[in-house]
This record gives sequence, structure tokens and C-alpha cells, in this order.
Amino acid sequence: MTVTSDPRNPVSLTMHNSVNAGIVGLGMCVPEKVLTNDELSQIVDTNDEWIVSRTGIRERRVTDTATASSDLALVAARQALDDAGIDPMDLDLVICATATGDYVWPATACIIQDKLGARRAGAFDLSAACSGFCYGMATAAGFIQTGAMKNILVVGVDTLTKQLDWTDRSTCILFGDGAGAAVMTACDAHEGLLTSVLGADGRGLESVWMPAGGVRTPITQEAIDNRLNCIKMKGAEVYKFASRIIPDVIEQALAKAGLTAADIDLLVMHQANLRIINAAAERLGVAQEKVFVNVHRYGNTSAASVPIALTEAMREGRLNRGDIVATVGFGAGLTWGANIIRWNRG
Repeated sequence: MTVTSDPRNPVSLTMHNSVNAGIVGLGMCVPEKVLTNDELSQIVDTNDEWIVSRTGIRERRVTDTATASSDLALVAARQALDDAGIDPMDLDLVICATATGDYVWPATACIIQDKLGARRAGAFDLSAACSGFCYGMATAAGFIQTGAMKNILVVGVDTLTKQLDWTDRSTCILFGDGAGAAVMTACDAHEGLLTSVLGADGRGLESVWMPAGGVRTPITQEAIDNRLNCIKMKGAEVYKFASRIIPDVIEQALAKAGLTAADIDLLVMHQANLRIINAAAERLGVAQEKVFVNVHRYGNTSAASVPIALTEAMREGRLNRGDIVATVGFGAGLTWGANIIRWNRG
């Protein structure tokens, strides 16, 4: 594994070992409750046409008060393990990418590990917001590449509707709840995750964040009254950032793998905004039929976005052995990450 760094590409990981890391199982879970744009217009000053024209979102899934992130994650994880044919006791590690853990601490990954019965596995949470699953795959691949571990469960889950200000139409229209999971294990060197590029720019901290809830700004009645325990976002800034970084980071990751955009068989981007997805695909020169889109059904599910999309793509028969699959996430931090995968399942 080679690690390189430069100002434009903070962390690049390119796999050169005799063993690589591939996805052998996928799963997903979304809540039953569907919140349509028309229903949302009864809560906040908006309408279906306004939301669709700006985001492409038509509906999203919303958890009830009794359902936490680990509940969705557990369903997705069990599906992924069943799909992989791997027993929980054979897992070496559980990584949970989330910004909405069940508790401030301990890690939600520990809850998942316990309920799965994965007694041999270590467990930790990874915090990179909407980029979390792409970071998680890169992290898992590193452990597998070194030979330190064999089977790793990577979960992306968020229940951001629990952190929304439902009077703020600039944010409450965007997010939905969901979980996705992948089992990664050792595979042939020429298949699996070929390369990852991860980046961050902390100067954009306040572009999208939740100001209160940590030790710097604890939850107080004043914070609640000022809705500082809710998501705040500078939409125009995030849009400009995403439109620039997505094609850039994909091109960087492809170059590290010795590939170009013409080699992509399926492009799976973080499902935040249809306009961003279309603009990035156009800039890369990737045909629309090679771009996976489900943002209209689920909205922005944060760290769950990419694994949900991969799971649906697999179930729709859009992933074939040998395909070059590009995944990319971007979000709060600001963070971004891309993975180039040669699909290793038949």
C-alpha cells in the first residue's frame, strides 16, 4: 500500500499488495414512514415543485421516536452478513460511520457488535459525516491489506431527521434516515478496492454543522431555544464545494488506479442533490445510464447514502464482476472521499 500526500490531494491510498480488499456482502434499511414533499408542505413553507426543482428529492424516510441509528444499522448489517455468507463470529472489526450515534459515547459500533453477537470483533465509530462510508471502506481495506484482519463490517447510518429544525426549509427538506452496510474481506490483488482518496478542509467547519451538543458548546436551554442543537447549513457554499470537489476527487482516484472516467461502469455518488450529481457526471463525461440515482426516494441519508445506493444497484443487477465502480462522498468537516473498486462478485 502506498500513501502519498500533496496540497490538492491530502491522502491517497493505492493498493499494491498481493491481497486486496473487496465487498462480498451488502445490505440496507430505511424506516417505513415516508414523508413526501406534499406532506412536508403542511409543516413548513414549501411545495413539491420548489423542492424537486432545486434538489430532485420527492420523498424521504423518517424514523419514529423509538428508533435509533443502531436499530437501522443492525438490520442492514444482518442483511450484509447473510449476503456474504459470513457468520458474525468471523468478523474481526465493526466500523460504524455515523454523525448521529445512539449516544455521545460509547460508540454505536459497540452496540451493533453486541447485538450481532460478533464477540471476536473490535468496534469503533468513524466521524466524517456524509463522507463516512467512503472513509470507512478505505480504513477497512487498509487493515485487510496489511493482513491484520480478514473480515470487516462497514456500516454507514444516520438519522439526521432527529437533528432537524422543522421550521427551516433550507435544511428540513433535504435529509432522510437510513442505513447501509458492506462486508469486506480479502480478495485477489487485481480486484476489490483499487485506490482511495480522502480529503478535508476544516476551514469549512461552519458550512454545515450542529453547533451545540459537544463539550465546547453543551446542550443548554438557551442552546435549545436558539435551535443550536439542530443542523445549520450554508447551502450555497456547500453546493459550490460539492460541485468542485466531486469530479476532482474522482479524477484523482482514477489516476491513482491508472484509469480514466471512460473506464467507469457505474458511478455511485453521495445522494445529496440531483443537480450536483448531474453536473459532476457531465463534467466527468460519464453517461447518465452509468450514474446511479435514488435521491428522489430517500433524500440525503448522509453516511448511509453510498451503501444504500450500492445495495440497490446490486439488487437491480447493475453490478457485474470486473466492473469499475467509483464511489464518492462529501460533507461536513468539510470532508470528501472517493473509492475506485473493481467489482469482485460474480
